[in-house]
Amino acid sequence: GNNTDVNSTSIGIELDNNGKDSFTEAQLHVLEDLPAVLKKKYNIPTANFIGHLDIAPGRKVDPGILFPWKRFADSGYGLWYGDTTNTVLPVDFNVLMALRIVGYDVSKPQAAIQAFRQHFLQHSNTGELSEEEKKVLYVLMMRFM
Repeated sequence: GNNTDVNSTSIGIELDNNGKDSFTEAQLHVLEDLPAVLKKKYNIPTANFIGHLDIAPGRKVDPGILFPWKRFADSGYGLWYGDTTNTVLPVDFNVLMALRIVGYDVSKPQAAIQAFRQHFLQHSNTGELSEEEKKVLYVLMMRFM
């Protein structure tokens, strides 16, 4: 949103991982218990479970492409997209506007695109978004509309 001081209004959870190795089941199991407590105690909306890379594109890279975002979204911690098979993009679809609506700081467009790719597509391709990647972004954006 328009919050410019996220550190004062957030809870950070640190996991020990070098970004190159998969997270262990033990780490993920322990992590699954904590968000449930926090979500209930502080009434945290599902969409507000995000990573460092989402809030500071280009500056932060954790938890990285190996973090199982879909697994946590399926448990109610963060958003995920659905089937994009029949998704038709509007002719005037604006990638940066969609990223902004989803919550990314787009002042550094390529960093925002990279953060989106790492979180939702779990790869680190570069360049413009493909048609399929745009469909994922569009589906996510529509959850905010």
